Amino acid sequence: MSVRAQLLVGFSILTMVFLVDFIVNKRLSGVIETNTTYLNNSEAVIRNSNMLHKEMIQMQSAFRGFLLTGQEVFLEPFYEGRNTVPVLIAQQQAILSTAFQKQRLDSIVDIHLQWVKYANSLISTKLDTLPGANAKYIELFETKLRTEVGKKLNDKVRKIFISFDNSEYQLRQERRLALRKSVDTTNKITLSLTIFSILLALVSGIYFINMITKRISNMVKLAEEISRGDFKIIKDQKNDELNRLSIALNSMSMTLKKTFSELTKKNNELDQFAYVVSHDLKTPLRGISNIVSWVEEDHPHELSPDIKRNLELIKSRTGRLENMINGLLEYAKVGKVQKGTETVDILKLLREIIDLVVPKNYSVQIDGVMPFIKTEKLHIEQVFSNLITNAVKYNQSEKPKIIIKARDLKEHYEFTVTDNGIGIQKEYFEKIFDIFHTLQEKDAFESTGVGLAIVKKIIDDYKGSIRVESELGKGSSFIFTWPKRLPTN
Repeated sequence: MSVRAQLLVGFSILTMVFLVDFIVNKRLSGVIETNTTYLNNSEAVIRNSNMLHKEMIQMQSAFRGFLLTGQEVFLEPFYEGRNTVPVLIAQQQAILSTAFQKQRLDSIVDIHLQWVKYANSLISTKLDTLPGANAKYIELFETKLRTEVGKKLNDKVRKIFISFDNSEYQLRQERRLALRKSVDTTNKITLSLTIFSILLALVSGIYFINMITKRISNMVKLAEEISRGDFKIIKDQKNDELNRLSIALNSMSMTLKKTFSELTKKNNELDQFAYVVSHDLKTPLRGISNIVSWVEEDHPHELSPDIKRNLELIKSRTGRLENMINGLLEYAKVGKVQKGTETVDILKLLREIIDLVVPKNYSVQIDGVMPFIKTEKLHIEQVFSNLITNAVKYNQSEKPKIIIKARDLKEHYEFTVTDNGIGIQKEYFEKIFDIFHTLQEKDAFESTGVGLAIVKKIIDDYKGSIRVESELGKGSSFIFTWPKRLPTN
C-alpha cells in the first residue's frame, strides 16, 4: 500500500472515530436535554400545584368570612378564585406527564367543583331576601354546614394535594438523579472517546513518523555514504513511493560505483600514461638539447648567425617543452598524495619563500597578523610560492613591490598577494587559471602556464576559492581563502 493510501486510511479511521464521537455526544446531549426538560416540568408542576391549592384555600377563607359576618365584601377572593382556578387547572393539566398525577388532578377538580356548588348554594340562599329564604338557609345550614360537608370536601382536597405534591417531589428527585446520571455517563463516554481518539491519533502519528523517518533516515545515511564514496544499497520491501525512491537511490549508487570504478581505472591509466610519456619524451628532448650543444661546441666557427639563432630557438623550445612536461606531472599529482597535517606558521613560511624566490631589489610588505593553520604544509607552500613567483615574474616596475595580507573570516582565512606589475586584462581573469594558458610569449622560457592551474586545483581540493583583481599596467591582486579546518571529502 502506498504512503498516500495509508495516510488516507488513517485519516478516514480518525474521521469515523470523531463522527461516532459526535453522534454519541449528540444522543447523550438529547438524553440530558430530555431529563432537564422533565426536571423543569416537575418544578413547574409543583409550583402550579402550590398556586392552585393556595387559590382554593383563599376561596374557602372568603366563604367562611362571609358566613360569619354576612358582609358580601368578603366574597371578592371567592369570586376571583372561581375565575382563576379553572385557568390554573388547565395549565396544570397541560404540563402533567404521568397518568396517575392526571387522575389525582381530576379528583381534585371534581371535589373542588362539589365544594363550589355547595358554597354557591349557601351564598345564594343567604343573600336571598325573598320570603322563605331564611327558612331555606336554616335548612341548608342544618343539613350541610353543621354536618361539615364543606370541611370534609376541603380535607379530601388537601389530602389529595399532599399526595399529589409528594408524588411530584419524588418524581422530581428521580428525574434529578436521572439527569445527574446522564451527565456523568456523557462525561465518561466523552472522556473515553476523547482519550481513544487521542491515543489512536498518537499511535497513528508515531507509526507513520517512525515508518517514514526511519526509512528516510536510511536513505539519508545511504546518500551520505555515497557522497563519501561508499556505494551501498538499502533493502526496502514496502511497495510505496518511498520504495521507489529507495530503488532510485540504489540504482544511482550502483551506477556511481560502476562509474567511479571506471574513473579510477582511467585515472590510473592516465597517471601511468603521464609518467611513461614524460619519461619517453624527456629522454629525446635531452638528446636533442645535447646534440645542439655538441654542434655548438664542435663547430663554433662554422656556424652562421642564422644557424646559431635557429639552434638557440631549438634549445628554447625543447627547454619549454620539458618545463611543460614537468608542470603537467606536478598538476597530475595534486590531490593524489595523502595529506599529512601539521601546524604551519604562515609568517615563517612566507619569509622562507621570500628568501628563496624574491630578488633583493623587491620591496615585500606583510600586513595583518599571519595565522597558524593546521594543514598540509606542502600544498599551502605551493600556493604561496606560485603566487609570489608570478608577482616577481610579471613585474617590470622600476620599484617592484609585493604586499601580502591576511584576514580572519568565520570558517576561513583570506590571503591577498598584491604586486605592482604589468597587470591583467579583465577578459583573461578566468583563463589564466586554465592549464598551459599564459599571457607570456610562447618562446618565454619561464612561463609554462601551469603554475596558476596548480594553485587553482589545490585550493579547489581544500574547498577554498581564488579570484583576481587587476587592471592592465597597474598590478594584480590574487585573493584566495584557506579553511581553518581540513575539509572532509
